[in-house]
Formats: sequence, structure tokens, C-alpha cells
Amino acid sequence: MILIIKVIFATLIIGLFLFSKLLPHKDKLDYRYKTLFDFFYNIFTPVLNGLKSFIQPFEVGQGLSIDMTQVVLVVLLLIFYGLLG
Repeated sequence: MILIIKVIFATLIIGLFLFSKLLPHKDKLDYRYKTLFDFFYNIFTPVLNGLKSFIQPFEVGQGLSIDMTQVVLVVLLLIFYGLLG
């Protein structure tokens, strides 16, 4: 049972990474990759939008800031993954 949960968390971590990299290019994806992207989009978009109400962007320069919601989400996923043993 724990192995299944660990695989799910690992898949979510990899999915979040790919989601963040492919989001600007979602209109150019092939059908098979678009379907997979849409699966992760439907998972992560509501979670990230919910986190945006609590977490403000981190300013790293004049007029330049980083959206910290994805960083916080990946840290939370890694913590839960690590707690599973």
C-alpha cells in the first residue's frame, strides 16, 4: 500500500515539473501529450490557484518576481513522499 502511495507522489512530482515546463507551450502539444498535460492541468491548476491566495510572489529584482506556489507545492509533495519512508 505504501509503495502505491509513493508511486503516486513520485508521479505528481514529475507531473508538476513537466506541467511547469510545458504550460507556456500547451497549444503546441501533440494529441497524446495534450491529453496527459490536460490530466495534470486539471489536478494542479485548482491547487495552485488556491495556494496563490495565501502565497505572494517573491520579488527577485525590479519588476521581476517568482511565483512561489509551484515551489511550495513541490516542497510539500517531497515532504509527504519522505514521510512515507
